[in-house]
Amino acid sequence: MRSELFALTELPAEESMIRQWKRWESGQAPNDFYQPIIAALFGTVTHALFPAPSRRDGGKEILAASGMETLEIVSRLNRSDVDSATLDALRITTDRLCSEYPFMPSAQLLIEGRQWLRRVVELHNKSLTLSQHREVLALSGWLALLVGCVEYDTGERHAAESTRQAALSLASESDHSEIAGWAHEMRAWFALTTGDYRGVIAAAQAGAEVAPNHSVAVQLAGQEAKAWARLGDRRQVEVALDKGRRLLEGMPHPDNLDNHFVVDPAKFDFYSMDCYRLVGEDKLARTLADEVLRTGTDFDGTERSPMRNAEARVTLGVTAARQGDLEQALMMGDRALQGDRQSVPSLIMTSRELAAEMKSRYKSEPAAQEYLGRLRALGQEKPGFLPQ
Repeated sequence: MRSELFALTELPAEESMIRQWKRWESGQAPNDFYQPIIAALFGTVTHALFPAPSRRDGGKEILAASGMETLEIVSRLNRSDVDSATLDALRITTDRLCSEYPFMPSAQLLIEGRQWLRRVVELHNKSLTLSQHREVLALSGWLALLVGCVEYDTGERHAAESTRQAALSLASESDHSEIAGWAHEMRAWFALTTGDYRGVIAAAQAGAEVAPNHSVAVQLAGQEAKAWARLGDRRQVEVALDKGRRLLEGMPHPDNLDNHFVVDPAKFDFYSMDCYRLVGEDKLARTLADEVLRTGTDFDGTERSPMRNAEARVTLGVTAARQGDLEQALMMGDRALQGDRQSVPSLIMTSRELAAEMKSRYKSEPAAQEYLGRLRALGQEKPGFLPQ
């Protein structure tokens, strides 16, 4: 362990390094110099191992900050002009909706997202100043991104692509590079789940060009790494992951970790987990999967990130299958399919890897065949994502 640390960077003295390591083992955080070094050793980023104190309460507190209920906001939208307080309330409402993406039922979030998108778009017919016009365009762009993501989660592929293009157009009109970056990230995600890995790389690189200084660049690097992993290029996987890690280390800790369009440190472990599972680094993939589950679950067992947790369980299932533990593999695979909040294309994509392990190792086992049948049924519900 010590030699691996020394290989990562120039350290002042071995005694100093040992002292900081023991400090961490005793429950105290190492100093700021050693934290990124230790994180890099485990293939993650600083704030994933050493979280910064939370500066915000949960999503329920966000709307209260505006001092307006939904009815009041809607009534204000019916006026001929728009004041700054109304735009503030809309900004907070948009943030709330984006923060509810991980756990709100898809059908409900889709209805709410479309309703608010329609209300905001209608503001374009009001008397707006130039700055208000740009703000309304940006809010429309964020809501379009959110709606497009949920549409894709539920299998509405063509609607999702149209909404993504609308978001990209709004980004161009408002000169909003971050929204443009996320629109390219959505294209990378769509390509990834449909097997167009070269398309993922092209979309990721296009997004990185337009939004190099926003957190979306980290997610774009993660998507690129996932594509290289599926293409079997281990070196490019590490290059892309290292690029994302360096970008994330240089960014401030986000205020709102729940917002879907914010890349939090734990998300980087999620990208890395996927890549290491694919390249056969089972031990590292399992370690990262356990960390994804830990950070995605509250102390009372409530799942804060059910979609990430589902893919972490698939990872644990794949590694168990490779180790000959069919019972554990099936248990993890079944639990992954049980969540109420699912991204169906992503879940099928990763579950397909577990299915491949089942077919190659346990083809004659009735329990394995039963699992494959359940996965096939899920694919038939969304024929555009049917596993081969």
